[in-house]
Amino acid sequence: MDYTVVHLAQKIVVGVKAVTGNDDPKMTEVIGGLWEKLYQGGVSASIKNKLNEYAIGLYSDYSNNGYCVTAGHEVSQAENEGLAVKIIPAGRYAKFSVHGNMVKAVADAWGEIWKMDLDRSYTADFEEYLNSDWENGDIDIYIALN
Repeated sequence: MDYTVVHLAQKIVVGVKAVTGNDDPKMTEVIGGLWEKLYQGGVSASIKNKLNEYAIGLYSDYSNNGYCVTAGHEVSQAENEGLAVKIIPAGRYAKFSVHGNMVKAVADAWGEIWKMDLDRSYTADFEEYLNSDWENGDIDIYIALN
């Protein structure tokens, strides 16, 4: 799977979060529930200071048992009471661009990424959804590198 190495500035993400892990039998439900809250629950519309309409799925706070997942948007300033605020640190990232059914394309890409020998830092990995077309999505996946 091809990727490019990019340098990103720090990003602030506001949204909803939960803790799960690859070994959690309910991982898919947990992550799906966050996206449901973000859109059907009206959270997306309530987020202030959005820099764009791109949705972000952020994976952070990695531990042996799992990680924190945040579904939200990049903002210029965090001003939403009661929502999660996470920082994507500035740094080097491997950028993968995928296209297709949003769920399948992203799941397939992650399956490949987990098999790769990347020098990962496990600080903050994220998906950026560049459009809202479920069947023909354009998604960039960023993996934090050392």
